[in-house]
Amino acid sequence: LDNGTWFGDDAHPLLLSVRSGAAISMPGMMDTVLNLGLNDCSVESLAQSTNNRRFAYDSYRRLIQMFGNVVMGFDLAHFERELEAIKQRNGYQFDTQLTVDDLRQLIEKYKRVYQELHPQHLPFPQQPREQLTMAIEAVFKSWNTPRAVAYRNINHLNDKGLFGTAVNVQAMVFGNKGDTSGTGVCFTRNPSDG
Repeated sequence: LDNGTWFGDDAHPLLLSVRSGAAISMPGMMDTVLNLGLNDCSVESLAQSTNNRRFAYDSYRRLIQMFGNVVMGFDLAHFERELEAIKQRNGYQFDTQLTVDDLRQLIEKYKRVYQELHPQHLPFPQQPREQLTMAIEAVFKSWNTPRAVAYRNINHLNDKGLFGTAVNVQAMVFGNKGDTSGTGVCFTRNPSDG
């Protein structure tokens, strides 16, 4: 990707997503991890390069929450409690009302939750390569989650020779940069019937 960013470079961070790449689409069944590569240093560089501090800090808090849930298996409720507490304290109805200062406080709370829940009480990983390796392993493991197994059984996907998944590592595109941003999925054929 020739946009002046590099994965693992705190000054010019390239952020990645890790997604399932099963041969047959299984919408919502496999895990995904977004914003890999953000850490305490690179979040500030992202804020400067995009001229959008709120976007950068919101992306980092989303990474910590998603990584904690998908990669580590922590219940989302632990993170949601912290989010709701800040919203309630400030009288906010929507996540989009959080200010940069709110998001910075929330990130610190999320990192504390992560470390408290971690079996060895390790902090949230600051090394992008460690984040990436752990996320890839988690997405591969999501092939055998009860929801994915049930989906394949209900839709007879094993009968169609679907016995595993690939993992796609992609540069991030952002749907949360502002009111004019969005993301989506495009299929070249109908994912239900081919």
